[in-house]
Amino acid sequence: MTKKQSKYERPTADTQIAAAIASTISAVSFQGLSIVTPDGEPATLAVIDMQGRIIESGPSVMQTVWDVAIRSYRNFLIGNGHLRVLTQPPPH
Repeated sequence: MTKKQSKYERPTADTQIAAAIASTISAVSFQGLSIVTPDGEPATLAVIDMQGRIIESGPSVMQTVWDVAIRSYRNFLIGNGHLRVLTQPPPH
């Protein structure tokens, strides 16, 4: 016999996802993304081309990735999940 979980019980604070990377990536709705290396140091995201050159990195990349993910999820929730979310550089 299993115990039914009361709908009034508070769910656990963290959700774990298995990933094939050594670093820890976390997301909090009101804080955005954060990355920590296996030795506990903060890290960032980067755009790396096929030759291994770093094109862009840092907080702006992290914020853009977060914004695209959130916009895509919102589109899904309102039934527009088939729409692609793109970023592009600002006009000069």
